[in-house]
Amino acid sequence: MTNLFIVVILIYWFAMYVYMPILTPYVESMGASLSMVGLILGSYGFTQMLIRIPLGIYSDRIGKRRIFVILGMACSTISCIGLGIANTPWLALLFRGLAGVAAAAWVVFTVMYASFYPAEQSGKAMAVIMFYTSLGQLAASAFGGVAADALGYQAPFIIGGGVGLIGLILSTRIKEPAIRTQPLNLRSLIKVGLNPQLLWISTLALLVQAINFATIYGFNQSYAVSVGANDQQLTFLMLVSALAIAVASRASNSVAARIGERRALVLSFVMMMLASGSVPYTSSIPVLYLTQAVNGLGRGLIYPVLLSLSIKCVTPDKRSTAMGFFQALYGIGMTAGPVFAGWISDQFGMQMGYLSVALLGAAGCLAAAGWPSKQQMGDCSENRPIGEDKQ
Repeated sequence: MTNLFIVVILIYWFAMYVYMPILTPYVESMGASLSMVGLILGSYGFTQMLIRIPLGIYSDRIGKRRIFVILGMACSTISCIGLGIANTPWLALLFRGLAGVAAAAWVVFTVMYASFYPAEQSGKAMAVIMFYTSLGQLAASAFGGVAADALGYQAPFIIGGGVGLIGLILSTRIKEPAIRTQPLNLRSLIKVGLNPQLLWISTLALLVQAINFATIYGFNQSYAVSVGANDQQLTFLMLVSALAIAVASRASNSVAARIGERRALVLSFVMMMLASGSVPYTSSIPVLYLTQAVNGLGRGLIYPVLLSLSIKCVTPDKRSTAMGFFQALYGIGMTAGPVFAGWISDQFGMQMGYLSVALLGAAGCLAAAGWPSKQQMGDCSENRPIGEDKQ
């Protein structure tokens, strides 16, 4: 059953990322300004931010996961097709926002996959699921970019919609483990949502997503076009980042175990900061590939660690709620990052836009380095406290 679930995960992300190599120039071709492009990119995170907490709470309340996997797959398919037929920036905004609704179901995907592993192996589960997530995005970048180059900008959306329909059918065949549920009252919800450990790692994730959705999944494509990149080079740009993310995601659990979670987080932010700040100082496409790879390595290393930490200190019946809070908070970064970078770029130029993103990476370094101690945060039930490095 886990193999079928992995196939659905691959398809889920394929349908949402198959058009990413050309999304920015695609909406610019409709007449969208950089500010509007930022708004369209940010809508993906905005709808996630609104939906993920109530979705996680409701999933925990009813003790069901599969139905939300199916609905997420359906929204992913519809948004892909809708973006393909959109002919105005406002329609693109609507259907990109629907992709965010689809991505909100990732709360349930991650928690459901973790339920196939013992609690003490949550880190391994998150590393595995992020590896296959990255593979889906890698395949999407390859097929989408080639299809756009050969058949035009609508082709990736048609391919994504067709593959998404297959994933929707397969998702109905997934079986989920039984979950023992307890009534969730307001007090328990507040306790989960205000857990200082959860809030801290969610803030770090917010910064990660702000950086990545302003660069890797945002304005890097526009910048590449401005220095002469063609469609094939835009495809390779996305492939480089997807491959780097996949490799780092697979290794993240062992790296964090070897050097400690705190050092792994700081290292990730350093890579993302340097990569983002370097972009506006190069007009060389190969060097741009390098910055994309370094950024992807940072993102791939940090994200599985944060995912694991977000559910490490909660019981299984509250994991969707905790994951909902975590992913809703980082949805703020997915929204604010590209919107802010787009506005800065419109007002002061793309160089300042990228430098502002690099400052977010610096803030992440400081926040990760200043990770609260066990005494400040409190113990973590039977598990090792979040953020405490292994000796």
